[in-house]
Amino acid sequence: MIHFTYLIILALSITFFVMACSKDDSFKLADGVTLPLAENFVKDIDGKTVSLYTLQNQHGLRADITNYGGRIVSLLVPDKDNVFDDIVTGYHTIDEFIQSEEAYFGALIGRYGNRIGQARFEIDGEEYELNANNGPNSLHGGPGGFHNVVWDAEQPDGQTLVLTYLSPHLEEGFPGNLQTTVTYVLNDDNELVISYHAETDRATHINLTSHAFFNLAGEGSSTINDHFLRINADHFTPVDESLIPTGEIQPVENTPLDFREYHQIGERIQSDHPQMVYGNGYDHNFVLNPNNNSDELNFAASVYDPVSRRKMEVYTSEPGMQFYGGNFLSGNEVGKRGEPYLHRSSFCLETQHFPDSPNQPGFPSTLLLPGEEYYTTTVYKFSVKSD
Repeated sequence: MIHFTYLIILALSITFFVMACSKDDSFKLADGVTLPLAENFVKDIDGKTVSLYTLQNQHGLRADITNYGGRIVSLLVPDKDNVFDDIVTGYHTIDEFIQSEEAYFGALIGRYGNRIGQARFEIDGEEYELNANNGPNSLHGGPGGFHNVVWDAEQPDGQTLVLTYLSPHLEEGFPGNLQTTVTYVLNDDNELVISYHAETDRATHINLTSHAFFNLAGEGSSTINDHFLRINADHFTPVDESLIPTGEIQPVENTPLDFREYHQIGERIQSDHPQMVYGNGYDHNFVLNPNNNSDELNFAASVYDPVSRRKMEVYTSEPGMQFYGGNFLSGNEVGKRGEPYLHRSSFCLETQHFPDSPNQPGFPSTLLLPGEEYYTTTVYKFSVKSD
């Protein structure tokens, strides 16, 4: 009965989408775009049911999200001609996500986004050993992180999805029973708003983010090197050869990491700067410049595709953002359009606290104590760049 209900919801959503297209001849899907089917995401994992949920706003923007890892499965956004394309990398079946070599397509990341050096940290003199999955380091919460769990889901309306998960004490080595709620809202300002909330019963470290991979020319397009990117950061946190921060905060000036003005992503990609060599390109945390109004989200970045003119802006309450340029995509994974996901064919802008903060006393703290509330919000705003 539950599965049948989801099929009805999907049918109504597709009907609405088709009706919108029929009312406006200028509104259409790009060639090769197909909508995901709810039936391809019905699966039981660890005794919990995986499903697909659709959000759609009054302008036709649409997000499909599965409660398996909170993954953004597809995101339809218009270009300068009002042609809607899917701009996120991923798959149209749950089995493809499970079997993929790329573990993080579209996923929620936790308990700790990015790397923790040597997969360990101390709290009040007690050492916690995490599950290493990136050489000797812990990456994105470990192999059994939030990207690999089934979240409880509730959809209160057609533009909102609420996911909840109780991470038990010492899951992946992290202390505390952590109750987490993540809310997705696709509002009528063409913003995908992701809000994260968590509470713990003992001191722990937490750093949640979304690992959506974007290509504003449409998923499956061959490169993002021609995209123009601007990042609101005067500084970054340099890393060593294993991509663990050195603990320093350095200026971006006179480095290939200076995106204070728009630059094409591929413009300086072949630089022999040590940071570019260590990351095999861009895979760095930027220290966002704070705004002067604590009540407003901080502008983090802006990126646009010069052909489609699709533009995405990022706003966040987080102090940092990881810019990852798809350096480790190999072409082995074939996406929703039947095209391989090639080297640097998508990018990520992951809002966050800094990598390895539990072991870097000079970085903003990621420690969450009992009685405190972890709360952070990130907004991805979509528009068409004017000429």
